[in-house]
Amino acid sequence: MSRASVLARGRAKAEEGMEDACTIIRIGDRVTDTTTGEVTEPATTLYTGKCRVQQATAQAQREDAGEDRLLMLRLEVQLPMSVTGLEVGDRITITASENDPDLPGRVFRIHDLAHATHKTARRVQCLEVTGS
Repeated sequence: MSRASVLARGRAKAEEGMEDACTIIRIGDRVTDTTTGEVTEPATTLYTGKCRVQQATAQAQREDAGEDRLLMLRLEVQLPMSVTGLEVGDRITITASENDPDLPGRVFRIHDLAHATHKTARRVQCLEVTGS
């Protein structure tokens, strides 16, 4: 049995466990309409498909931003290895979840990428910032 065949089986098994769905977008530079003055942030869709969400740490981190108190939730989103070209700052919106009805609609921001030769899934570290 070759390393490549073992890796392919591992990737297939990892994808079987991806029971959630998400859309990943990249926000472009702000554009101002010269006629209306309306400012928009164009978004490019990078991926739509299956994923798996895992909590990276058991506890949220509290941070103060001016007078606001924020909770920083750290999560790991696992994606098929075929998902490429992601960058820090890209946004992941969970669109469906078979097992957690509270996940759809949540938006996470990628804050760390990891690369390796023999991975079974693309694991990206994300933050969800919420007010408290």
